[in-house]
Amino acid sequence: MAINYASKYAQKIDERFSREALSTPGVNDDYDFVGAKTVNVYSIPTAQMNDYTRTGSNRYGTPEELENNVQELTVNQDRSFTFTIDRGNFSDMQMANSAGAALDRQIREIVVPEIDKYRFSVMCDNAGTVNADAAVTSDNAYDAFLTGTMTLIDNLIPIAECVAFVSSAFYKLIKEDPSFVKNGDLSQTMLIKGQVGAVDCVPIVVVPSTYLPDEVMFILTNKNATTAPVKLSEYKVHDNPPGINGWLVEGRVYYDAFVLDSKKDAVYVCMNASESA
Repeated sequence: MAINYASKYAQKIDERFSREALSTPGVNDDYDFVGAKTVNVYSIPTAQMNDYTRTGSNRYGTPEELENNVQELTVNQDRSFTFTIDRGNFSDMQMANSAGAALDRQIREIVVPEIDKYRFSVMCDNAGTVNADAAVTSDNAYDAFLTGTMTLIDNLIPIAECVAFVSSAFYKLIKEDPSFVKNGDLSQTMLIKGQVGAVDCVPIVVVPSTYLPDEVMFILTNKNATTAPVKLSEYKVHDNPPGINGWLVEGRVYYDAFVLDSKKDAVYVCMNASESA
């Protein structure tokens, strides 16, 4: 007998994922699923400025029809997991608790870290700017960060909507930088999962160095740049399947991440030049 946990636990699973994922504040969910594996992302273009003409019928210029641009993106990460719980190890009453705990642990320790790492790799691979010009040290970590914010400002990106994902190594360096000590606000109340402070109002979220591609010190991004569909589709527990006296647990998850072509300039990546050269 198979018990479909999707309908029973889907909402709780989604909430748990959003709470646990470090990458959540740097991505958006501005999409609609079309079928099982395709998402539509909508954007509206702008009109050009004209010189106003004081004569004629089209004094404001020739009107242009604005149409919604629809970008179809296919979700390619179709992943799964499975494990067993032997009936001899748990009583019937304990089974429900052990299955719930096992699913929670699977999401927290396996599913969420995999998706976080994938999202960060996509941001780095598609960033509008990748800076590897200098070695990042405790003397210039804050300056390296300000170079990133300056780049986004020059790209007309709203800094107020940005977040910085920094490696544990960069976090150590910037805390040792005297300039950061004077300007950083580490006493700020945590508003985002994993946030440890802010620099010039940009939240700082520390992530394990293993979550980021090699030699990446930090990612500075506006959440509007990356759309990250997650479709937690099915979790099942099979009671006494053939060959097993107990339970067979199976799970499947669709997910992906895309940096939109029109918003690549809102993603800035700083790498350590001393190692990447």
